[in-house]
Amino acid sequence: MIKLETKDLVLKKAEFTDWKAIYKNLWMHEESARYMLWTPTKTEEDAKARMFRTIEFEKKPENKYLFLVYLKETGEAIGFAGMREREPEIYEECGIALGPDFVRKGYGRQILNALTDEAKKAGAKKFYACNRVNNVASRELQLACGFQFESMSEEKTDPRTGEKYIMEERVKKLVLF
Repeated sequence: MIKLETKDLVLKKAEFTDWKAIYKNLWMHEESARYMLWTPTKTEEDAKARMFRTIEFEKKPENKYLFLVYLKETGEAIGFAGMREREPEIYEECGIALGPDFVRKGYGRQILNALTDEAKKAGAKKFYACNRVNNVASRELQLACGFQFESMSEEKTDPRTGEKYIMEERVKKLVLF
C-alpha cells in the first residue's frame, strides 16, 4: 500500500474511523466543493456512507494513487488528493481538495510536489494538472510548483449546477529530453 509523506502531511488510504474528521473538515463545506465534481455531504449518516464508498473506491487497482490527506502532527483527516497514469509515462492529478481551515498554509504545494515525485519514481516523464479557468488558487499552486500552460479544454457543463466552465491544463516535465 502506497503512503506519501511531506513535511506536514501524510497521504494514505482512508480509514472508516476518519469519517467524522473528513466530514467536519471538508465534505460538509460548500466552498470546498465549488470547483469539484462532488456535492457537500449534509449529515453524519451520509458521511459514514460516503466513507464506506470512498474506502471501496480506493481499493480498486486503478485507484492506487487516491488518498485522504492527514495532518502529520495530529493524524486528523483534512482533505483528499490523487493522481493516475493517463498513458504510459504520463500521469495527471485527479483532484486536490482541502477543507477551508487548511488552505493557504502551503499544504497544496506539499501535496502536488509529493504526487509529482511519486509519479517520477513510477517512471513518469510528464505530469499534468488542470483547473477551471476561474479557480485562481489552483492556477497559482500549479505555477508555484513549476507547471507551464499547455491548453484549454472545450466548454464543459457542471452536472451539479449547469454552470458552463473551461479547464486550463498545465504540464510539468519530470525528465528532460
